[in-house]
Amino acid sequence: MSVADREAGPLAARSGALAEPSEAPGRVLVPYGQGRSRGLDVGELGAHGAAMDRLVALGLPVVPGLTVPAGASASLGEPGTAEAAVGLVEQLSGRRIGDGGRPLLLRLSASAPTEIAGLPPDLACLGVTPGNADDLCAVIGRTEALYEVWAGTVRMIAEYALDVSGAVLDDALLDTPEPQARVEALLSLVARHGSMPFPDDPAQQLALAARALLARWDSPRARRSRRAQRLPADLSLALHVQALRIGPADHSGYGTAVSRDPETGRLSPQGSFFRGVRRSAPPPHPGEPLERLAGGTALLEHSLLTLERHLRAPVSVDFEVRDDEISLLAASAQLRPPLRAAVCLAADLARDGALGREDAVRRITPAQVQELLHPQLRLTGGEDLLVRGLPASPGAAAGAVVLSSERALELAADGTRVVLVAAETTPVDVPGMLASAAVLTGSGGIASHAAVVARGAGKPAVCGAEGMRVDLTAGTVRFGERVLREGDPVSLDGRTGAVYAGTLSVSVAGPPPELSTLLEWADGMRRLGVRANADTAAEVGTALALGAEGVGLCRTEHQFLGERLPLIRRVIVAADPAARDEALLALERAQHEDFRALLAAVGNRPVTVRLLDAPLHEFLPAPGQALDAGEEQRAAALREANPMLGLRGVRLALLHERLYPAQAEALFTAWADVAAGGVRPELEVMIPLVSLPEELAAAAAYVRGAADAVAARTGVEVPYRLGTMIETPRAALLAGELAEHAEFFSFGTNDLTQLTYGFSRDDVERQVLASYQERGFLTASPFARLDPHGVGALIGMAVQQARSVRPGIKLGVCGEHGGDAESIAFCDDVGLDYVSCSAHRVPVARMAAAHSALRQRQDEGGSTG
Repeated sequence: MSVADREAGPLAARSGALAEPSEAPGRVLVPYGQGRSRGLDVGELGAHGAAMDRLVALGLPVVPGLTVPAGASASLGEPGTAEAAVGLVEQLSGRRIGDGGRPLLLRLSASAPTEIAGLPPDLACLGVTPGNADDLCAVIGRTEALYEVWAGTVRMIAEYALDVSGAVLDDALLDTPEPQARVEALLSLVARHGSMPFPDDPAQQLALAARALLARWDSPRARRSRRAQRLPADLSLALHVQALRIGPADHSGYGTAVSRDPETGRLSPQGSFFRGVRRSAPPPHPGEPLERLAGGTALLEHSLLTLERHLRAPVSVDFEVRDDEISLLAASAQLRPPLRAAVCLAADLARDGALGREDAVRRITPAQVQELLHPQLRLTGGEDLLVRGLPASPGAAAGAVVLSSERALELAADGTRVVLVAAETTPVDVPGMLASAAVLTGSGGIASHAAVVARGAGKPAVCGAEGMRVDLTAGTVRFGERVLREGDPVSLDGRTGAVYAGTLSVSVAGPPPELSTLLEWADGMRRLGVRANADTAAEVGTALALGAEGVGLCRTEHQFLGERLPLIRRVIVAADPAARDEALLALERAQHEDFRALLAAVGNRPVTVRLLDAPLHEFLPAPGQALDAGEEQRAAALREANPMLGLRGVRLALLHERLYPAQAEALFTAWADVAAGGVRPELEVMIPLVSLPEELAAAAAYVRGAADAVAARTGVEVPYRLGTMIETPRAALLAGELAEHAEFFSFGTNDLTQLTYGFSRDDVERQVLASYQERGFLTASPFARLDPHGVGALIGMAVQQARSVRPGIKLGVCGEHGGDAESIAFCDDVGLDYVSCSAHRVPVARMAAAHSALRQRQDEGGSTG
């Protein structure tokens, strides 16, 4: 049919049905890719038209089509414009409507300047008639594929352009489920009730479809949707006419794809493929995997790779395949790409030169690094929440409830995954904690014993679970009205603090290798050193594998956990000096073995060894568990009302004068042993809980005496620095005086926070801090994020005083704040030399330190790429 024949058709003949265009039809038709050259922007082209312009500019294959800009969209309802649009799409696609060899139909869609909800649905299969439908179905090979889409198009045009009541249409279709019968019923209804029969001419169909889309956009329902989205009531739409090329189902179809595998993050198209004619609504059945496409995913890879380089993001596309050729229908950056995909893309873009390394590092936040390092619960929304506590150690796990360390060890030995549930934990529980998949406590905060041990071991933990009650006698744990028995399954999320009943699915942790690449680049950008808190050779190995540059805190009291607990307990509760000396000798031998293994694992790196800081309540036998009545009596005499502020740290050493010399001799002898094998760790010996310069001077004399004794015995003069932990406000205030005796400071921010606020780190989080955060007094727990105004002010003052006395003094942080991104930024700004954190937070600290340095550089106007 010629253009003249079409214009003479029944639609044009109807008086007043459609007005003549106000300007030449071709002037308002903009082929995909020509919008920008015509000076049109997204407001006129719509989001889809602008996107197709970009795809054409990138040299990517797109579905042939055109845009009628928003200001002229109503003109597509005029016969001349519709006829010109049909001819232009035929020219762009190299096919003609009605050609039996290379069939062509049309699709009409609409877009606004931005992605919004409530747009009218696409109208496809324009150009189908009762006379050509069977031939088209024969080409496709699937009758329902055409009729399902055609029925939807006729239905909408009937209601919004041909004045057929929606209620009449719905009533007629209720008992007509079969697609071909639905089309026949709809055409009959239009003939009887419509303002005109449904036309066969494709241009007339297109004009009616345009009027239907715009009428739907102007409906009360659509206006309400725009008001809900705070959009202008008169917001105009651009219309888009696309070629719908028909081909055999074995070689044709449509689908969606994303550029990267969400599990691996690698470039690998993932999505689904549907055979037949594309619908505006999702098909009622799942699609086929992309691998079943003729040509497989190779058809998509080039387009996706090009788009990623252009958008610098993982991308998603809608596409069509006709005769084994792919054409893009839409493409956009993924709004929330899988984390592994984002990491791999950042590294790929930087390696290809499409992105600077600094920009690649900036793209991955410290929080995302932490998420990659730990397993996560796969939540569906129907989980049975038991309790919510404090997120004490990240990660997720599921296992059977056990109520004692002994039971945890017993079941774990048989391969059972368990969750240790306790009111609180002590050093006695450490072996069971290490054997468990996760830890849950009813008391304590994120700086409590359970939290610190769990983080060091990389175990998920939730602490301070309010309302949780453990009944060891009955073998039950109560969560409000819910009661679980030992052996019942629970699932725990240490990142959110949520605990669920039952066994939930847990994603496997394991970052892609590209994260290591980004972290290596980050290492070259940061100023701050990153060390780990590690107490054993095994923990050192883990820390070094995660990128630690050394050990910033070895807590020697942690070497006396589990079966070694009696060694330190014998020292503390010895009946007389002779018994204490005997106990100290055994302690020295044990520590020598541990130190030798630790130093060998550290290698030629720095290692800060903190001498014993043992709060007595963690090491004294519980009532009724002493070896005899005498030990019970001595233990009772040593118990304190507030042991965290009692006889611990340097105070205990000054009362037990052989304690620190014994530890120091074991350490120096171990250093001499490993040095004989060619390993020379940079040894730093730290005195804990100092408040008085005199305390530090006295303890330093003990250490120097031990070094002299080892030198006399072995002939080896051990090189070491001597320093102290700044964990009391008085120590921070007197930092200048302490620096006269110390070659380094390490800020113990857990205790410094506790003592500055007067908060008990074991109790206040659950009982006070949650309320304070709800009321806006605090934005975060000061035990999780360093308080810059109070605790931070003390640190800043101490840094200035210390460097005024000893300019070369080394300064670091070894509290858990050393693994928090915002706290690390503060440490960088105040001029510390390093941070030290739990081994499993080392990658987080590396990335955070790099981000801090990049921020500083940007603030100073330096290079950013």
